[in-house]
Amino acid sequence: MNKISVFPGSFDPVTIGHIDIINRGMPLFDKLIIGIGINSQKKYLFPLERRIAWLKKIYEYEPRIEVESYTGLTVNFCEQKGAKYILRGIRSSGDFEFERAVSQTNRVLSRNIETIFILANPSLAPISSSIVRDVIINGGDASPFIPEEIEKLIRP
Repeated sequence: MNKISVFPGSFDPVTIGHIDIINRGMPLFDKLIIGIGINSQKKYLFPLERRIAWLKKIYEYEPRIEVESYTGLTVNFCEQKGAKYILRGIRSSGDFEFERAVSQTNRVLSRNIETIFILANPSLAPISSSIVRDVIINGGDASPFIPEEIEKLIRP
């Protein structure tokens, strides 16, 4: 039986923190699906197609990683994909409290799906997509926070 995990997020934009969690989670699973959730209530800086292309470029040589978008509940997406695990990164105690609540709700919705938490590398813990978006919107240099594979492509 394959151990399949979903790493959900908006990836708007993808950061080196995301990449660190994905890379550290890879040894735990046979396949990891990077699931780009679409929330119609949320305003994104980068179009979905660009976010998908970035992640596919970063992992173009890793056959165990797939990149897909989805709408609706993450647990429903997991069930559609045969994933038994959700991978999440934790940067702070605030992240933990939020992710714990989501994980417990998911557990009620689907008893077959476990959430696996990986603590952020301390040097990467301050990095969030929200902060990186703000840097980009205000003309700052986001290169220290984004994967080098997309550095030249990041301008909105």
